[in-house]
Amino acid sequence: MSILILTACIAFLIIQIAWLKINPFIAFIITALLAGLFLGLPIAILSQTVQKGLGEMLGSITLIIVFGTCIGKLTVSSGAANVIAKTVMGWTGKKYVRLGLMITGFIVGIPLFYSVGFVLLVPLIFSVAHQFKLSKVYLGIPMLASLSVAHGFLPPHPSPMALSSILNADIGLVLVYGIIIAIPTIFIAGLLFSNLLKNIKTESDHEILNVEEVVNAGKQPSFSLSLFSALFPVFGLTLTSILPMISQNETLVNICKTVGEPSMIMLISLLICTYTLGIRMNRSITSVMDDYAVAIKDVALIVLIVGGAGGLKEVMIVSGVNETIVAALTQINIHPYLLAWMMAAIIRVCVGSATAAGLMTASVLLPLLQTTGLDPNLLVLSVGAGSLMCSHVNDPSFWMFKEYFNISLKDTFKSWTVMESLVSVLGIIFVFILNSIIH
Repeated sequence: MSILILTACIAFLIIQIAWLKINPFIAFIITALLAGLFLGLPIAILSQTVQKGLGEMLGSITLIIVFGTCIGKLTVSSGAANVIAKTVMGWTGKKYVRLGLMITGFIVGIPLFYSVGFVLLVPLIFSVAHQFKLSKVYLGIPMLASLSVAHGFLPPHPSPMALSSILNADIGLVLVYGIIIAIPTIFIAGLLFSNLLKNIKTESDHEILNVEEVVNAGKQPSFSLSLFSALFPVFGLTLTSILPMISQNETLVNICKTVGEPSMIMLISLLICTYTLGIRMNRSITSVMDDYAVAIKDVALIVLIVGGAGGLKEVMIVSGVNETIVAALTQINIHPYLLAWMMAAIIRVCVGSATAAGLMTASVLLPLLQTTGLDPNLLVLSVGAGSLMCSHVNDPSFWMFKEYFNISLKDTFKSWTVMESLVSVLGIIFVFILNSIIH
């Protein structure tokens, strides 16, 4: 009965978001309260339970998401992202132009939210398409596949960060494993798949945009400085995860454990970027802080949605329904990674939001870690891969792609939806391959 109640509550959550168009944060809170009532939680502790779950979730990831958003904003406004894009494109030239766009998308996509990276890089795609007289979709898919993979697989993006927190994964290892899986995924789903899209034409030409228009016209940082600043969180998380494996020196291990704590790495990265991409570029501290204020406003709703999912998770734990779910799931003859991927994929198709799909799935699967001895880092990536499945008309990114590239609905399905589905399927395949190698 408790599983039926939870299923009904998740279905109601989907209906609220997809059909009634209720804000996902409010929908999560309503669902958590209803689930608690129907699962028999005393009314006296119901509100406190939801608040506790929300607080614990926000306490673990708010700083990371906010700091990451600020870094992404400064990467754009300082021109660092533009410098990275132009330099990589200069290296690859026309012959390997799609490879250059794919690499640019991956580098820029790590510190930027998907929507920000999309808006930033689409003008570059249009500019290159105009210069080389090539299809915009043919050029764009490799870059957008990179952005999508970074969004679904790699910290410090909200979904991988929240999943890592819920499933008690090591964020540094999630990042390392995610990069290992991401590279072959974007090569196949982006570079190879786009060869089939050469003949997709825009219905009418947009005004050609220049990537220079989206950044300040003032002094811009060098390529090396831009790369170092934008990717310092990646360098820091990777280094502090690998060094303790190489050396067992107690002092080094303690330093890595302290400095490598994700919120600490993100704070250090933010301070470095404030100097290298702000003050060093002759910008006033007030101007940089104004950028940060805008970035924080943009991410506030995402943070609240993640917190709402934490409230639902806590209700499940306190009510004991998670133990019932484990007992049922362990009877199903299917690998837990594949089960996680399938659950996330189904919810993604229904809801449209990759973040919401990942959070709902992780809340249900958490108890499996205690009973099956799974690698939580690979479970995070399994859920992340499933959450990218089959983007269609209920996903805002679907419409962004269609309208920016000005193509038909049919061609959007043939290009965007198929690309996202490929990313999802390839992601879970490479999770299993990586699992067989490291375990």
